[in-house]
Amino acid sequence: MNNKKQNIQQDIFQHLKENGTKFVRILFCDNANIIRSKAFHINLLPEHFHTGPSITVAQQALPVMYDAVIPETGLTPVGEAWLVADWSTLRTLPYTPTHASVIGDIFKDGTPWSLCPRKFLKQAIATAEKAGLQIKAAFENEFYLLKSTSDGIAPTDNTVFASTLGMDINRTVIDDIADCLMGQDIQVERYYPESGPGQQEISIRYSDALQAADRQITFRETVRGVALNHGLTASFMPKIFADQAGSGCHLHLSLWEGGKNIVPNSEGMGGVSKKARSFIAGILEHLPALMALTTPSVNSYRRIRPHFWSGAFRAWGLDNREAAVRVPSNFAPPSPTHFELKTVDPSANPYLALGSVIVAGLDGINRGLDVGEPVDVDPGNFSSAEREARGIDALPGSLGEAIAHLNNNDVLKNALGSELAQAFIAVRQAEWEAMKDMDIEEEVKILLSRY
Repeated sequence: MNNKKQNIQQDIFQHLKENGTKFVRILFCDNANIIRSKAFHINLLPEHFHTGPSITVAQQALPVMYDAVIPETGLTPVGEAWLVADWSTLRTLPYTPTHASVIGDIFKDGTPWSLCPRKFLKQAIATAEKAGLQIKAAFENEFYLLKSTSDGIAPTDNTVFASTLGMDINRTVIDDIADCLMGQDIQVERYYPESGPGQQEISIRYSDALQAADRQITFRETVRGVALNHGLTASFMPKIFADQAGSGCHLHLSLWEGGKNIVPNSEGMGGVSKKARSFIAGILEHLPALMALTTPSVNSYRRIRPHFWSGAFRAWGLDNREAAVRVPSNFAPPSPTHFELKTVDPSANPYLALGSVIVAGLDGINRGLDVGEPVDVDPGNFSSAEREARGIDALPGSLGEAIAHLNNNDVLKNALGSELAQAFIAVRQAEWEAMKDMDIEEEVKILLSRY
């Protein structure tokens, strides 16, 4: 080990020791979109600094229902991979201060593993950069705060959208979540109670694409950890209550060239540049297949319905919350500065979701796709004939449909690579087969604590 690396390791050890850290968690997100970790005691830092702890390769073959290998993934319990820490992501956890966390890359045979989701996102970013584009992004999460009752779980309140009473009821836990996020260098921008009882939305600052996905992992971990400290359960499950609002995770995106945001163009349709419109067109072109990655749970499709602001139709619009892609306007120029994909929820693996969206958008640019006229009404109010005439179609209504589209989408499958595509699709298919006939109460029992 050279002196520079030795000094970095010593500095990190000293930092952890001074902060009272006992364990370092190396986090990763698997093909079931569950955030998992192995932790090591700080005294073993020299042993794990470069290689990290090992995991079975079968980790990428596990579905959300249980820890058992899906044979169709092509993976078995034979073989090891390693969680290699990206030490630039090291953070002491304010909600459990004797532990720190760091995001891991999965290595096999000394190199980044083909089944590592973070590697996939890095490849998509690199492809964009070869085309002269930098992608900035942010995940905008909705989640429920729940309390235990004699009958099971119940929301912390029974208020409506943006209720100040809801703010007062949940103030201490929300303040704590915000403090813990900002203590990990994540800037909180806005907060309000969402439409469902006990449902919250906290938005954070955008960043470069890789950091945005890393922050999504940190966000989910922090919200859940803080809620536990308050005796509550936080869940990002897409649809917990059949008669209440579902939780989405809108993906906000902007395109940059040479340090300049190239989304706005006052002469472009809707004030959107030609390149950004082609990127949006690529997303819409591939969206039925993308949904296996952006809305990957059986439960996700209970949320995606017309008239629920969830992006149930393949369309784009300016300030149109029913379109799958919304271009929000700003109060003052430049406007717009970004666009959002609404057909995303927090059960998604952020590396796979964001990476695949980038791949789809770049395909739109490479092919010069035209997104067409923006839709300025709720597409659900059109008749089937009107939607057909406008080139608007309903998006998949089940995970099974989305998987079928992904299976037939060579652009996304080639970008994923044969091994990751096979394993991911096999896990999704196993979840679909196991859960497609469940009622929502059965889904909640399995998924509430997973997400």
